[in-house]
Amino acid sequence: MSETQGSEYDRLFYPFLFEGGKANVEEVLAQVRQSTIEKCHEVVALRRATLEQYEERIIEAGEAMAHAFANGAMLLAFGNGGSSTDAQDLVTELLDPPYPDGRPLPAISLTNDVAVVTAVGNDVGFENIFLRQIIAFGRPGDIAFGISTSGNSANVLLALEQAKKQQMLTIGLTGYVGGKMMQSQVIDYCINSPSDHIPRIQEAQATVYHALLDIIHTLLKEQPRKEQAHEYEIH
Repeated sequence: MSETQGSEYDRLFYPFLFEGGKANVEEVLAQVRQSTIEKCHEVVALRRATLEQYEERIIEAGEAMAHAFANGAMLLAFGNGGSSTDAQDLVTELLDPPYPDGRPLPAISLTNDVAVVTAVGNDVGFENIFLRQIIAFGRPGDIAFGISTSGNSANVLLALEQAKKQQMLTIGLTGYVGGKMMQSQVIDYCINSPSDHIPRIQEAQATVYHALLDIIHTLLKEQPRKEQAHEYEIH
């Protein structure tokens, strides 16, 4: 590709395409294709490793969450960066289930309200942005769902500790070797995806919470409708 082709953005981010014909488009596409295949193999392997190590814990966590929802629980999800996006995805699929017979379940993501996040961060510190919302919104029997690729995010740990004080069910997703979250006594169910590559960890964590959603909706669907009619109140 010549200097007269492509935008300034192209030349900034893909300089190898403008090196006087040195780069071969077919070779570049082949490298991208191979890289994509390798990433697919990596995430499949990590998902398998997560399942092999934590299959029983995933099932137990899903059962506990289903029981909590059946008793009127609301789920509060939180994390930083990409983990925040995963928390928002989990909440979206609880509010608008991608299942034919699934019905909405109460859930909020604690990074959705930017005014609250910035106010708490500015006034009392970033480590308290989730803790303060747990205090405000969490009730006994609710679910606190914290996600951290390192397992060491201070604001996630503090929120989970506060949730346990408020008699909430606590769920944690981690990566690497689990960090402080894996060692914490306040997390009822902690599920680790053992990798040091953040994108792969987050992809495996997404698989875990989708598995939890499958378990929750399957179990709730088995309950008689009469039992469910008055149990879901958004508070």
